[in-house]
Amino acid sequence: MLPNIIQILSAAAIAGLELDLKPFELGVTNKSPEYLDKFAMGKIPAFESNDGFSLIEGASIARYVASLAPESGLLGDSVKDAAQIDQWIHFVEHEINAYTDLISQLVKGFFPEKSYFSREKTYNEHVHKSLFERQERSLKFLEQSISTHEFLVTNKITLADVVVAAVIQRAAGITLGAAERAFYPNIFAHYAKVAADPRIKAIFGAAEFVEVPLAFAKVD
Repeated sequence: MLPNIIQILSAAAIAGLELDLKPFELGVTNKSPEYLDKFAMGKIPAFESNDGFSLIEGASIARYVASLAPESGLLGDSVKDAAQIDQWIHFVEHEINAYTDLISQLVKGFFPEKSYFSREKTYNEHVHKSLFERQERSLKFLEQSISTHEFLVTNKITLADVVVAAVIQRAAGITLGAAERAFYPNIFAHYAKVAADPRIKAIFGAAEFVEVPLAFAKVD
């Protein structure tokens, strides 16, 4: 399950709220006239409340859901807490998950080396190395930041912890093999604690970590 879906479902579960999940088929539902009439970009996930209020983008939806149950502590206990929660969400989405996405596409051969519209699978080792190093730099920062804290912002799980854990779970299935994960004991201790929370354990599901990072394999 993608991080943006995990964070929404987890926010609802911790907040004690029930979401009405509609039947959905990627590439069909989100291209239908009915869907595009509400969400013109055709993006997923998307949210619509009973009063017609709508949102796109996983973090925005999760934050709104969390705000409906302030007693849950998902958004912290103060304005400063909320700012720090937003900080970590934006950081891991742009500085860790974005590189997971790019590397995932690169090793599948979807790198437009010759032409953006080229159908030929291409791969660039230099770009792969550069993307990995950028992600590595961000992971080192996160590892250091979390070294003295059980959770990222308060003394209990916030939306920041959920999003970070979801992003790390995905990275460990694509860019972080066993050798890479060994460099980040604090990150993975945090992940294990969040993902094991009884309220959201089923949402995170069984971790499918790779033994070695995914690599490009050209098929002739």
